[in-house]
Amino acid sequence: MAKTEVLQSIGEAVQQAFPGAVTGVVHAFDELTVTTGPDDILAVLTYLRDDAGCRFVSFIDICGADYPAREKRFDVVYHLLSPTKNARIRIKVETDEATPVPSAVGVFSGALWFEREAYDLYGILFTGHPDLRRLLTDYGFDGYPLRKDFPLTGFVEVRWDDEAKRVVYEPVRLNQEFRNFDFLSPWEGTDYVLPGDEKAKAG
Repeated sequence: MAKTEVLQSIGEAVQQAFPGAVTGVVHAFDELTVTTGPDDILAVLTYLRDDAGCRFVSFIDICGADYPAREKRFDVVYHLLSPTKNARIRIKVETDEATPVPSAVGVFSGALWFEREAYDLYGILFTGHPDLRRLLTDYGFDGYPLRKDFPLTGFVEVRWDDEAKRVVYEPVRLNQEFRNFDFLSPWEGTDYVLPGDEKAKAG
């Protein structure tokens, strides 16, 4: 059976197993994307892991995506692999800053570190997680650095103070403003006269 047919059959099986819970199934680029809600994510993950027609036993990762204009600004995205079917699947769940998503650690133990990463970088909350705390940022870090509204410079800068002989945290001070770079290629032509070209035209 071709991979396209395998993914289509898995997508149909998931929709039939969860008629009200699965809100979307998309097949593209030899991958299957299933959309569900926070209340049903654990049941969907368990089904994909245990069903004989799926066998998505290899947990790849969990990541986040931020869409600030949406009411539910975050996508929590799960990636699974089925070695038996040689197929990949992506499961998406929408949530916001205040609504937690059930932890998948009970279904896939490898989800523990990825959920901590999503919490640390996006502020996505997970209920039932055994150790939900920051993973990559420093102690007392303010904000969530992968959110689209997080400032490029951050809020504080860290440096070694040679006089105090310790690391100090200070508000960010920019020594110069952000520069606007011109990425137009002079070989392909620009919308303005390059310095020196006006002399060539005058001659």
